Amino acid sequence: MFDNELKEQVRSIFASLSASYVLDAYIADGHEAGEELLELLNETAACSDNITVRSNSGAGLEFHILKNGERTGLKFRMSPNGHEFSTLLLAILNADGKGKNFPDEVIQARVKALKGEINLTTYVSLTCTNCPDVAQALNLMSLLNPNIRHEVVDGAINEAEVENLKIQGVPAVFADGEFIHSGKAEFGELLDKLEAKYGQNESSTIEIDTTEKQYDVIVVGGGPAGSSAAIYSARKGLKVAILAERIGGQVKETVGIENLISVPKTTGQQLADNLKRHISDYPIDIFENRRVETVEIDGGMKRLGLKGGERFAAPALIIATGASWRRLNVKNEAEYIGRGVAFCPHCDGPFYKGKHVAVVGGGNSGIEAAIDLAGICSKVTVLEFLPELKADKVLQDKLTNLPNTEVFVNSQTLELEADGVKITGIKVKNRETAEERTVALDGVFVQIGLTPNSAVFKDIVNTNRIGEIEIDERCRTNTPGVYAAGDVSTVPYKQITIAMGEGAKAALTAFDDRIRGAL
Repeated sequence: MFDNELKEQVRSIFASLSASYVLDAYIADGHEAGEELLELLNETAACSDNITVRSNSGAGLEFHILKNGERTGLKFRMSPNGHEFSTLLLAILNADGKGKNFPDEVIQARVKALKGEINLTTYVSLTCTNCPDVAQALNLMSLLNPNIRHEVVDGAINEAEVENLKIQGVPAVFADGEFIHSGKAEFGELLDKLEAKYGQNESSTIEIDTTEKQYDVIVVGGGPAGSSAAIYSARKGLKVAILAERIGGQVKETVGIENLISVPKTTGQQLADNLKRHISDYPIDIFENRRVETVEIDGGMKRLGLKGGERFAAPALIIATGASWRRLNVKNEAEYIGRGVAFCPHCDGPFYKGKHVAVVGGGNSGIEAAIDLAGICSKVTVLEFLPELKADKVLQDKLTNLPNTEVFVNSQTLELEADGVKITGIKVKNRETAEERTVALDGVFVQIGLTPNSAVFKDIVNTNRIGEIEIDERCRTNTPGVYAAGDVSTVPYKQITIAMGEGAKAALTAFDDRIRGAL
């Protein structure tokens, strides 16, 4: 199962382990994935003298990670191949107190303060690129707080369970049996949801430094624009901080990138890793898993308040918060995310094998999604609001040649119909004739573009009708000392290479304003 190169990589990862670990497996006789799991665990254990495997008879298929003879609270009901192999390796490494994914002390303190006994279950697919981030974040929370237990479940080998829970999207997270999350998420977003559900212990000893931290430049956002802005600012010798939910931003969701000039092909995750590595070459303070809640202008200073009480200030503020998937904002959309409403065809498409789905949106992303889904679904209906599709002609031609697709333009989505468990149809109106009809189907993939993440800044800068921050040719906003770059701004063409250039431009403009005394 492991080739020599992989064995060496795993040996290197586990070389610094200090505790002893047991991969304690419980497998039913004749289970279809039993031999595969044992082979995977044994080959993993063979890469370290600190890891052993114990095989027991069980009712299904699962294994626990024990540290120095004690259970860690981590449980896998799966054979962690594919993308989840890294989740297994990282779980052992994190249990040993190692790994670069540990949040800083402020975020760790919030995890440790979560109230009560918490039992988390995450359903994943081994082909899902978003699942590992969620599984690894919740595993880490379990290791930080002994009152949290987390199990990762492969939906493919637990089909009856998935069907019973009506799961139609991954990753799907349940907290003590209650569905709380579906789809991509970072550590901070998941922590916010757990805090909202469970609260914090009154006796917790959280000590968050609320003393205002002052910088020359604060960059909000860690995607291509924010990373570029921070690097260019630091190269000018300025004291710089990045406040971001994650380094890499939305680019991490991109499976393949082939239009980043001089880099023929890469992935979103690789690009995000490279951005973080480049940032780390400079004395830039990175505050990840952070969310800005308040922004004030006090003379020449821009003062930011973060969730949890932290405060930051700087004379120059560069907003590079990017954009998020735009939603339909119709009845039943929010309530049925993960139960018939989806955004990622790569992750959630397999749940609709042999079923009828709709793709709302006729741009490149929508038509690409429809083409992908047509390979596994019985029928794909494309609904476009405008009089014609906006996707590239090559994509439209490819869609036209597929026998199980249909396209309706001038179609306005009015609401999604549901039966209390899942989506059953979509109600649309023909914008030419005003005729309304309902299309019976099993799922809806929303692909209508992006909405700028600008809400928290709307009181200090001008935005246009769709929420983009208005900027001039040098990335200045209407507020002196406040700049915007990338997808959150009015710059046309939301592309990675453009965002990087805009981030650099914003940083250079801020520096120019500084030396000219404009800040």
